[in-house]
Amino acid sequence: MSFKNTFLNGEQGLFKWDSLTPMQKITLRFVVVGLIYFGFVVVEGMIMRIFQVEQITWVSTNQYFAILTAHPLVGIFGSTYSLVFGAFLFLVPFLMKKPLWSIKLANWTFFLVTIGTFVFWAAGFISHYSPLYTLYWPLPADFSQFDPLGGAIFILGIALIMVGTALFVINVFMTIMYTPEGYKTHSAGALISSALGFTGLANLFRKNKKEHIVPLPVAAIARGSVDLTFNTLVILFTGVLILVYMIGALFGYNLKNTAIDALLYKNWYWWGLDLIADGLVLIFVAGSWYLLATLISGKNLFMQNIARAALLVELVVSWTVWSHHLLSDQAQPGILKVISGEMVTAFELITQGLAFFITLATLWSAKPLKMSNELKFLLGGLLGFALAVPAGIMQADIGLNRILHNTQWVVGPHVHVAVLVGLTMTLYSAVYYLLPVLTNGAKLYSQKLASFHFWAHLVGGIGMGAFMGMAGLRGMLRRTLYSEGEFNIYMILAGLSGALILFGFIAFFINIVMTVGLNGVIGIFKASKIKTKELLISS
Repeated sequence: MSFKNTFLNGEQGLFKWDSLTPMQKITLRFVVVGLIYFGFVVVEGMIMRIFQVEQITWVSTNQYFAILTAHPLVGIFGSTYSLVFGAFLFLVPFLMKKPLWSIKLANWTFFLVTIGTFVFWAAGFISHYSPLYTLYWPLPADFSQFDPLGGAIFILGIALIMVGTALFVINVFMTIMYTPEGYKTHSAGALISSALGFTGLANLFRKNKKEHIVPLPVAAIARGSVDLTFNTLVILFTGVLILVYMIGALFGYNLKNTAIDALLYKNWYWWGLDLIADGLVLIFVAGSWYLLATLISGKNLFMQNIARAALLVELVVSWTVWSHHLLSDQAQPGILKVISGEMVTAFELITQGLAFFITLATLWSAKPLKMSNELKFLLGGLLGFALAVPAGIMQADIGLNRILHNTQWVVGPHVHVAVLVGLTMTLYSAVYYLLPVLTNGAKLYSQKLASFHFWAHLVGGIGMGAFMGMAGLRGMLRRTLYSEGEFNIYMILAGLSGALILFGFIAFFINIVMTVGLNGVIGIFKASKIKTKELLISS
């Protein structure tokens, strides 16, 4: 087959993209857009790495901080949300053996997340709106420093994403609860009780145990979606609050003297934002590990009842750990620092450790296993969290927090390793596994590119986190530029590690395009010709 034909039509020749179901197409759209936004994140990350070593003439200092503001948000909302939403909107109906509740709602989620991400990214790029992602009060409404029009557009983009997220949550829970005609009947109450863990909790006190009618991965998605709901409400409310100030400034009314308690605001904001990291991510990731482990091994999940209980415990724990972000805030009450910031946060090492052990034990039960792409990336994801979670627990110590807070350590060994290695490699594992399912059996174009992608991403992600952490331990602050080259050696090494991630991503993207063909990539954004009501895609 010629290179031109492969590039246009894919490894196996012209795919019949019109034969794909609407569910397959919407999932692939999420994946493609999520990967494009991940490319944004990697390129912007490289710009920041270079700027920290030597200022770039075509990037101003204000532009740098605008990139620093949008960079994590594009990674969270544009990339991770897109990949997670696409995968879960496919997996919930797939695992429950019934259709998705609403394809239209899924499409609205896709458009709102995609457009919202571009809106807030463009607002920062053009207006240099850069209060940083913490949005500490009254920083986001400081009109002596930031353009209120740029800020209003930035917040509008975030609001669009939150609306799309709310539609995703509705779609997930409605898919779990409803019973379409011709399917096995369960009451909505029984389904939601099983999904949220109430059935398992009640079984502890029953002689005759009730069966779990909702698969464990779907239960993880449901429980993570509870945190996602709270997070959406907090961020949307906070965005509306900031938007009121922005619009007031545009119409000539300065509201900066309006009474907003800064400490209360920070606790509210971090409670909602922390649900992404310490609730949403850990629960969603644990559920993904369990699903991938069972699919790869072909075995039942080891200690699955314990796994269900741990997910419920993690859900409750995730509501009470936010104060570790405020350990260095002098106004924060000491009891919150000790109980929420230290004690409850340390408990996450147990819940995540259980998920880690259960996943590995499930894989071990099926040894020997072929080292497939999905298995390699799953193991990489496990390694990422094995490194990043203890790094976070170290930060959740009042004494160590005095040293580590607001340094490159926080965003290096903890944030970047957790997100780039732990979360992203888990998502890549899911992509590699689901690719043939979503493309009706497409064969991966190049195993060599896939192997290069794995090693480049793993070494690059761990290397970046390690070198940023070394700089942090020597006093390099985050959100700070240094002009004397004090930390250049660490930033150069972190930049080289980032380049590995970039090259790995390029290899992966080329591999996917060559697998499905350019016509195939374009085809998934066209309306499906299948007009009948979509049924379950059988594996």
